[in-house]
Formats: sequence, C-alpha cells, structure tokens
Amino acid sequence: MPKISPFKFLQEVRAEAEKVTWPTRKETTVTTIMVFVMVAIASVFFLLADQVMRIAVSFVLGIGT
Repeated sequence: MPKISPFKFLQEVRAEAEKVTWPTRKETTVTTIMVFVMVAIASVFFLLADQVMRIAVSFVLGIGT
C-alpha cells in the first residue's frame, strides 16, 4: 500500500466532501419529524402487542387478576 502524506489525505477528504449533496434545512426538518412520528407509532404498536400477549398468557396460565 503506497504511503500518503497527511496533507494530501486532507486535500482528498476535502475534495470528496465537496461532492456530497447535503440536505436542505427543510428536508432535514421533515425527515426528523417523520422519524419521531414513526417512533411514536412503533411505541404504541409494541405497547398494545405487549398488553395483548400479557393478557393471553395470564388467561392461559390462569393467573387472572
């Protein structure tokens, strides 16, 4: 593997970073909101699934309250 100077490496990193298409503020905001919405939906789903399984297991084992 050829050796490369740190200065040359940093130049190449900067050149590659300039090629990146960075998201706009609006795209970032919309994406962040969608992540929070999906997390909330997943949380409610797993809460309900957990409660249904708890009730089913309690019924099967006869540990009703």
